[in-house]
Amino acid sequence: MDRRRRSAIPGRLGATRALRSALATRPALCDNGFHTASSSSPSPQVSRVSRVNVVDELVANNEAFAASLPPQHLDVRPRRRLVIVTCMDARLDVFAALGLREGEAHILRNAGGVITDDVIRSLAVSQRRLGTREVMLIHHTDCGMQSLTDDGFRAELQRATGVAPAFAIESFTDLDADVRQSILRVRRSPFLLHRDLVRGFVYDVDTHRLREIEVGDVH
Repeated sequence: MDRRRRSAIPGRLGATRALRSALATRPALCDNGFHTASSSSPSPQVSRVSRVNVVDELVANNEAFAASLPPQHLDVRPRRRLVIVTCMDARLDVFAALGLREGEAHILRNAGGVITDDVIRSLAVSQRRLGTREVMLIHHTDCGMQSLTDDGFRAELQRATGVAPAFAIESFTDLDADVRQSILRVRRSPFLLHRDLVRGFVYDVDTHRLREIEVGDVH
């Protein structure tokens, strides 16, 4: 553990205690998901209940986090010259699973971790302006995109809105095949400078292990 991370630990602990204390002083939470206002100081201008907001809790978490660390400025260019494209799934903690630290890689996420036009856009910016070379693609087991179909979800959106979505849904049933397709989309994109160092994996959400998916050479 480096000196900066060692020195941050006591501050993190103190910040965590302060956060817990602050949260403990919040108004009581009703079963319906609302806070009750104090009966000792009612205000006619303010509603007696306020909706619990998860984002407010996260903002408080950030205050504690920022207070536990010294200010620093990292280079905008990732130190490992790496881009990771993966799914938005909440069970996949990319930094923890791969042993990455802040400032080391770009992380691009979407539903399924698929290579869309917008992902190619981000990869092009990352490579051409921010110096990255390697691309790591990570799908995962038990993915939600395996539970729907393109036609079915597109029809659902059209029924709900009256408009057919212009974007591709990108569902899939064969996990390994979709990783291979994603690798090939990166390798074949004319907008990318570096298409040789592209590798794809499946992350097991139960065992937390990666399994590499191989693709033959593309000429």
